[in-house]
Amino acid sequence: MASTVQRVEKTGLSLHSLGVICGLTAGVWLGAAEAPTKLVNSGFSPFAISLCMVAGVFTARWTFPTLLKGTGYVFTDLMEKKHLIVWALLAGALWAVANTLTVFAIRDVGLAVAFPMWNANALIGLFWGRVLFRELEGASGKNIGKVVVGSIAIVIAAVMLGFSTIHGGSMGQHTFRGIAAALGASLMWGTMYVPYRKAYLSGMNPLSFVTAFTVGELGTVLALTLALDGGLHSSAFQLFHMPGVLFWLFLGGFVWVIGDLFQQFAAKYLGIGRGIPLSNTNQLWGLAWGALVFGELAGADRQHMLLVVGGSVTMILGALAISTAVASAKENSSTNEAVLRECNRYGLDYHRTMMAQAGDEFGGRDERRHWWDYVIVLMATGIFLVLGLRAVVPPLDMDLEWVAVLSVVLVLSLIAGGLSLWRRTRFC
Repeated sequence: MASTVQRVEKTGLSLHSLGVICGLTAGVWLGAAEAPTKLVNSGFSPFAISLCMVAGVFTARWTFPTLLKGTGYVFTDLMEKKHLIVWALLAGALWAVANTLTVFAIRDVGLAVAFPMWNANALIGLFWGRVLFRELEGASGKNIGKVVVGSIAIVIAAVMLGFSTIHGGSMGQHTFRGIAAALGASLMWGTMYVPYRKAYLSGMNPLSFVTAFTVGELGTVLALTLALDGGLHSSAFQLFHMPGVLFWLFLGGFVWVIGDLFQQFAAKYLGIGRGIPLSNTNQLWGLAWGALVFGELAGADRQHMLLVVGGSVTMILGALAISTAVASAKENSSTNEAVLRECNRYGLDYHRTMMAQAGDEFGGRDERRHWWDYVIVLMATGIFLVLGLRAVVPPLDMDLEWVAVLSVVLVLSLIAGGLSLWRRTRFC
């Protein structure tokens, strides 16, 4: 297998550039993940919708990831770093709690106000990355400025884009509670990236991490649904008997899995301080789906359109600033010291871990596809096919031409991101 140096010479792609591509691709897919949920009857509880979507996430996890590396590779990786299984489960639980808080935030203050608030998780991640993993330590003042100002710009842009979708009306009687829930979700999601970074400093493959992550995610969402949404009488269990509706939630879960995988690789190769703000450009793409496909900005006045344009430009400039903040040798040295700390703490081989950190897979790892891998993929794919064949599109006004255009953008971003990862790291 080609070394890191040989791959750089062959592809001309540095790890920083690869991380930027992954972060921006994550934004495209995560922004589209919420679109299928708009097709679901609003009479179901948010807990039910969340549980069914996470069930789709869990099912989708056994398609592309299993084909890319195989279960033998994944479980060998997990067994070599057993201490990280708990961290992955914790990350999944934090995601579930954060997602539940967003339910209350959306109910009390609306998506337009809540979304920008929880997207402030980029600043939480930036803080944890600096305090716990020495990110930006040794960076030049110029690079620090690019990352910090770029992250703040993306949050400001998210606020502008959020308020651009408000067309009159009040936010309701429980504004303070909704704001608190949105900020709580931001804190949970920002903290969720700590296990991400800890795993990748220890050389774990994102495909392995996501396997344990989805287990913690599904288990926690199920527990919250049983505890807070009527137990076995939750409308979630009615949805599981409605394949015509269930497909759209599973589809949202599938799209989310693709976006999250790219986000994981961005966190690995850029760190959470740079990677998470880039993936938070998802709001720009979410707005594109809402405005172009579902007509959410139809009838918007000049003031709201100026917010859209201004927010979009600000977000692009923020992403551009972060994209050009290439880590210096001194900053990379601080990262290497953080890797050494993890290796000493858990008895890991420093050389092998550094190879994995740089996208070089170490030897002795079984990447063969066994017969059960194909059975798992066929079963997961079969679930999506059965639900898709029985799916019913609710009578909503949609611009099908824009659906086609944005779907092409999804496919092209997947090809660009996937080929970049394959050629540069072989998904390591």
